[in-house]
Amino acid sequence: MNYTFANRMDRLKGSAVRELMALTARPEVISFAGGMPAPELFPIEGVKAAACAVLDEMGQKAMQYAPTEGYVPLREQIVKRMEERLHIKTDIDHVLVTSGSQQGLDFAARVFLNPGDVILVESPSYVGALNAFNACEPTYVEVPTDDYGMIPEELEKILETTENVKMIYVIPDFQNPSGKTWSMKRREHFMELVNKYEIPVIEDNPYGDLRFEGEYLPSLKSMDTKDLVIFLGTLSKVFCPGLRIGWVCAPEAVLAKFNFVKQGADLQVSSFDQMLASKFMEMYDLNEHVEKIKAVYKVRRDLMLKTMEETFPEGVTWTVPEGGLFTWVTLPEGVDAGAIAPKLLEQNVAYVPGAAFYPYPGKENHFRMNYSNATEENLVIGVKRIGAVLTDVLSK
Repeated sequence: MNYTFANRMDRLKGSAVRELMALTARPEVISFAGGMPAPELFPIEGVKAAACAVLDEMGQKAMQYAPTEGYVPLREQIVKRMEERLHIKTDIDHVLVTSGSQQGLDFAARVFLNPGDVILVESPSYVGALNAFNACEPTYVEVPTDDYGMIPEELEKILETTENVKMIYVIPDFQNPSGKTWSMKRREHFMELVNKYEIPVIEDNPYGDLRFEGEYLPSLKSMDTKDLVIFLGTLSKVFCPGLRIGWVCAPEAVLAKFNFVKQGADLQVSSFDQMLASKFMEMYDLNEHVEKIKAVYKVRRDLMLKTMEETFPEGVTWTVPEGGLFTWVTLPEGVDAGAIAPKLLEQNVAYVPGAAFYPYPGKENHFRMNYSNATEENLVIGVKRIGAVLTDVLSK
């Protein structure tokens, strides 16, 4: 059968991370590729107790269809967490529960983008967002970044000279893939420009709870005075990613569009999963659980950075994240991280080549390393293997 697919399918391709995860599923592979939380930290016993409580107390309701907006008690808990952790003051009428924050990215593209419309992204940016946006056939403009976030002067040059900019996509806290966090000054300057040019912003915040040191900084949404920021949150990195509990916090006019799109996509997030997450937060202290996660991830981050310092050859640099799940490694100009990856797979180690995190080709001398998922023992073994291969490659 000769199928005629829509033109947009030409722009869609498998996620480099997902494809690597399939290759690294073998138990002997030490993978730094995925952005996966440590499974041994999942609160299985608490989830089990919460699941039983949901079924005992409201089993029929948990098995039934529910409103698209989401389970009201869960949305109330989300609103409370956003105010406590992110300084965002809102209410449940501005919150829509989604299937992970990834679904929020997909909906943002569908709501805002026509083919050819311009979206501004950090350089580099999250590969999953690029994949979600690609279905709507946008034109990307990469905004240069430094250790403090998007460079305001570069952003303003682009806004002054670029027509048809429909939205800006950013991850200000422990960015994926770089691990960098925007400074307070940079956030303020960014919001001044956003207000001046009145461009919608998608603020993606999957990692904001995972700060190991320093002070939590206000979200962009908390600084929004013109209803321009659409905030995406998730429980995936601090609770259980398999439940796929995320949310969008946005102005009513925007949220109504997201609601329509969700009705066409899947009607609602699983009633049971929403009630389970809500009941867990009712029965247990989620913040206490987050503190346990952070303590483990900080040890693993420190161990990874220390082992890299000891084993990576001269000329290789990396970021030092204050939280989150990733560090970003830069090789000397002209060295292709993608070409090195197969050599590492032969050594049963994997990272994500950096080219996947840019919308256009030409930036191959980077790779992303995840430190949350591997055990301490495997982390040291894997980083040492990478160091040995890099030393061999760069010495030739």
